[in-house]
Amino acid sequence: MSPDKLVYMANQIGTFFRSQGGEAAIKGTAEHIKKFWDPRMRDAIFAHVDAGGAGLDPPVRQAIEQLKASAIKI
Repeated sequence: MSPDKLVYMANQIGTFFRSQGGEAAIKGTAEHIKKFWDPRMRDAIFAHVDAGGAGLDPPVRQAIEQLKASAIKI
């Protein structure tokens, strides 16, 4: 799946959770991506963030960064 499509999908998820506000929206976005995205999709969006994260809404980027950090922990 292309990075543009993943960015679009991630931003759509972020838009859904935006009404929860602040940290709740970030947490909701991260949890949704963790539960429903294939590991290959998560790896691809992590790589996109590592490459600069162009196009991601700021709260969505934060959610992905938090998700990536939690995935690294043992």
